[in-house]
Amino acid sequence: MGPTMDVELFTTEGLGDASYLVASDGEAVLVDPQRDAWRFLDAAGKRGLRVTRVLETHVHNDYLSGALEIRSATGAEIVAPARGLYQFPHLGADEGTIVEVGGLRLTAWATPGHTPEHLSWVVTAADAPGESPPEGIFSGGSLLVGTAGRTDLLGEARVDELSTLQRATLRRLARLPAGTRVFPTHGAGSFCSVGPAAPSRTTTIGQELTGNPVLGAIEGTGFRDALLDGLGRFPAYYAQMAPLNRAGPRVLGGLPPTAMLDPARFAAARFAAAVAAAAAAGDADASPPGAGATIVDGRRRAAFAAAHIPGSLNIELDESFAAYVGWLLPFDAPVALVMPAPVGGAVEEAVTQLMRIGFEHVVGALEGGIDAWQADGRPIASYPTATMDDVYAEAASGSMPPLLDVRQPIEWRDDGVIPGAQTIFVADLPARLGEVPQDRPITVACKAGSRAAIAASLLDAAGVDVRLIAEGGQVGWPERFARIASDRA
Repeated sequence: MGPTMDVELFTTEGLGDASYLVASDGEAVLVDPQRDAWRFLDAAGKRGLRVTRVLETHVHNDYLSGALEIRSATGAEIVAPARGLYQFPHLGADEGTIVEVGGLRLTAWATPGHTPEHLSWVVTAADAPGESPPEGIFSGGSLLVGTAGRTDLLGEARVDELSTLQRATLRRLARLPAGTRVFPTHGAGSFCSVGPAAPSRTTTIGQELTGNPVLGAIEGTGFRDALLDGLGRFPAYYAQMAPLNRAGPRVLGGLPPTAMLDPARFAAARFAAAVAAAAAAGDADASPPGAGATIVDGRRRAAFAAAHIPGSLNIELDESFAAYVGWLLPFDAPVALVMPAPVGGAVEEAVTQLMRIGFEHVVGALEGGIDAWQADGRPIASYPTATMDDVYAEAASGSMPPLLDVRQPIEWRDDGVIPGAQTIFVADLPARLGEVPQDRPITVACKAGSRAAIAASLLDAAGVDVRLIAEGGQVGWPERFARIASDRA
């Protein structure tokens, strides 16, 4: 009997993705590592493992690969899809390519659909007979837990082609033994999945055959709907990831340092006019790098609403922080950070998230946070907050406020829209600010509050009189409005 597969799972909640360390006999390979690859190398080092190869399942659209980081640190060979058009040295893999690590054999299966070059890696014991059942499969963006990888990321022109390929791929994977363990790259929280993936990170073929609606639809006429109906929007920065991954992201060697700036230097990093004036006066010391950077404030929405630097953007420092920075700002635009306490750890988390998606120009962070800014006597802005209960109460009294709904279009379709509300998805708001009324206060809401917070900060920066629904969201509104109508009848 061959060795049992030793797999260590690393999850990146903000991206909804997983990377894997596969070990045997003191050797290891990393599957689909993200750019902050030193965390994987630390884990391998603590276990005394020698990382010999990096395996990629596909050209990633949602994050920058850490393959070059790992090769730079260890000399490991990069094994990636031969059809991926990578522009750096690597071993091009396709159907039947074999990689051995200790007593394990990983065999590439061509599993196109999520992307055209997509591979999955099937694991068996190295000395197992040819027909032996596999121990597991690293399925990348093909078969996911409770769903599958979406096929529209490369544009509408390729949807039919990739959907047909994904059906063939899922049929092939469904024929694996029921006990085969499945290790996907994309999971819960990923914009690369068809609908929400299940919370579990790994699964088995048997579990998916009984509980995966996309897999269950592969033999019927409803497969296309199962694969494509109900897809949400995906972040704008995705357009930059595949080209950068093909070229090879710049090797960082570790988390880039971030300058901690006092209020004066932080203000100069944001306001180009102040830098220009200092340069004209010949005061080079007063001219820090990064003039014109966008202030991104990662504090919670209520704290931001109460006091913030005028013109700043409120994207809460949670798992989706980088995704919305990449959605709202031009790619790799310079940013200056205002972070919640403890500032040091929050800055490290923010910079890590940003670096994973190619945002490298963090010009600095405000030392001491917003308290230091206020203590220095600098201006702040604020706007009021409310709850959905306040909105319902106002509606019941006959004074329904102008309401802006910034959820995803698919949410408007599936969950409905409060009568009279204006609908603009938060990512579209910067280009559509002119559509928001300027002559009255606007109340902004989403489902839970975080996207409304982004939108409220954008409107506030544009001079709109805004109120944020900071608690609750538009869940269950039909019943509430039905009661309001009944009470008023």
